[in-house]
Amino acid sequence: MDNSPLLILFDLGQQARQAQSLDELAFLLCNATHALLPYRQAVLWLGDEGVRALSGVSQVEHNTPYLDWVKDLLAQPWASQSGVQALTALDLPAQQQPSWAEWWPQNALGLPLDVAPGARLLLARDVQFSEADQAKLMAWLQVWQHAWHALARQQRPALGQRLRSWRRQWRLAGQKPWFKRPGVWLMAVLLGLVFLPVRMTVLAPGELVPAQPVVVRAPIEGVIARFHVQPNQTVRSGQQLFEFDEALLQSRVAVAQQTLETAQAQFRQTHQLALDDAKYKAELAAVAGAIQERRSEYEFLKSQLQRTQVSASGAGMVLLDDPLTWVGKPVAVGEQILRIARPSDIEVQAWLPLDDVVQLPVGSTLTLFLQSSPLSPVHAELTYLSHEAVLRPDATYAYRLRARLLEPTPHSVGQKGTARVSGEWTSLGYWLLRKPLALIRTSLGL
Repeated sequence: MDNSPLLILFDLGQQARQAQSLDELAFLLCNATHALLPYRQAVLWLGDEGVRALSGVSQVEHNTPYLDWVKDLLAQPWASQSGVQALTALDLPAQQQPSWAEWWPQNALGLPLDVAPGARLLLARDVQFSEADQAKLMAWLQVWQHAWHALARQQRPALGQRLRSWRRQWRLAGQKPWFKRPGVWLMAVLLGLVFLPVRMTVLAPGELVPAQPVVVRAPIEGVIARFHVQPNQTVRSGQQLFEFDEALLQSRVAVAQQTLETAQAQFRQTHQLALDDAKYKAELAAVAGAIQERRSEYEFLKSQLQRTQVSASGAGMVLLDDPLTWVGKPVAVGEQILRIARPSDIEVQAWLPLDDVVQLPVGSTLTLFLQSSPLSPVHAELTYLSHEAVLRPDATYAYRLRARLLEPTPHSVGQKGTARVSGEWTSLGYWLLRKPLALIRTSLGL
């Protein structure tokens, strides 16, 4: 086979003219150029479009470390200069120079292209590119660029040709009677769709929650010592749930008991002295009052000690996050510790965003699509919609919805999903334009 550069250029030009697409032409540039002169790496860069083709691969895989490195290389000052650029690792910043040897051989060449702003062909190999090599490449690139522009012009008019064809069809249709014109029927269908009655529906995040849970609060002030139940455990009425640390209370009870006994001994002594001395009779009432005060304190502390064991007031499932977060934690009187809910006593709670507030009367249909079971929706009926927006746990404001289940569900409390609430009837046109109109009015004040 004759390796004459002229014959190779002729053959490459013929292949370029026979290319059927721009992708095929880009692949040809990165891979067939090797017949003209040897190289190890080739990259076709089309400016804002990025890497269009690579040597040795049929399809470019974006977001790879190699392409990220190529983008960093083309972001250097040399890439903004015109003309052919001979490149080495020294053209990179000092901290990036070691990465050159990881991806490319010692020498590279950047050749400008006029097919896109900032377009370049990058070639890399071990030996330097001579002036003769650059001359052969520029001759080949002129042919290739001509083929690229010709192929791009062939692909662009396709849309224009279709538009002209459509205009001719409309002109022919205009010569027919009005009731036979497709445009008239199209407008009639569109008007019919605009006034088509549909349900006003909104979407909101929702979850399954207990309808009437029993809230278990701290009966005394103290430190929780241990839990006897686990989250989602089923308990019976009277079963022990948790207990407080009794050490402090027991010491206070002992002190109160000793104080009471001291007051009683003082009363007996005063009573004995009052038999012989009348002045002690006046002190008997004060000492008796002190005994009553000490006894009340002692009885109160004993009752507090008896309340350190907290039991369930009814049967149900324990709703608790993590018991370990409560163990050793001081709690105040009345602070919520856990909840107990019956498995069948479930309803839907949803949070309606502020932008989706529509007329939702009581009894509106609500369908909850759970993330864990999207094919088994939960159907419910709206029973409550808050009049004011409340602060959600995620620090956003929304309107709280509550809905009663229409039928029992096998799903458990706590499962989340998306709730679709259907309100009053409206037209399809208003349903489609409601949010755009609201945005225009709030933005422009119309």
